[in-house]
Amino acid sequence: MSPIANPKATLDGAYIPAVPTTELLHLRPLAGPEDAEWCARVMSASEPWLTLRRGYEASLRIVSDPSREVHVAWGGTERLGFAILNMKGAFVGYPICVVREARGRGVGSWLMAFVEERVFRESPNFFLCVSSFNPDARRLYERLGFEVVGALRDYIVRGHDEILMRKTRGSLDDFHRGG
Repeated sequence: MSPIANPKATLDGAYIPAVPTTELLHLRPLAGPEDAEWCARVMSASEPWLTLRRGYEASLRIVSDPSREVHVAWGGTERLGFAILNMKGAFVGYPICVVREARGRGVGSWLMAFVEERVFRESPNFFLCVSSFNPDARRLYERLGFEVVGALRDYIVRGHDEILMRKTRGSLDDFHRGG
């Protein structure tokens, strides 16, 4: 399949990729226990969560937390991935997860475009952490304009750092003054 890039929203909420593809992508809010359980299964069976020792129960708690927004990406009738957003506090943002079969097709970039648009409505700064053992994700974030601002040594598990990255549209002061 062709990569999915520069999606365009339609009136019904679907996204049409700007490049030729057979997929019509939809992003929907988490729609109950079946979606939550699917997200938790995918998350707990994928990196970085395997190395970070986040099993199914911990993943289910994360995706079921009512203080977070969870959006599920659909390609036709199949779930392709999801994004979890924490919109509270200074460090808004959270992870994306794409099923193995959909990786390399632009789904992660498409999810990140949605997450960025959502975050930048409420903040001029988007922070995220990427695990030091996850170079593919780090390359994606750097390609999307994120810069490394620091490292949290042994933050989640000993022997692995979380690399703090930031994408900005300006200072908090300018953002709050409307400039």
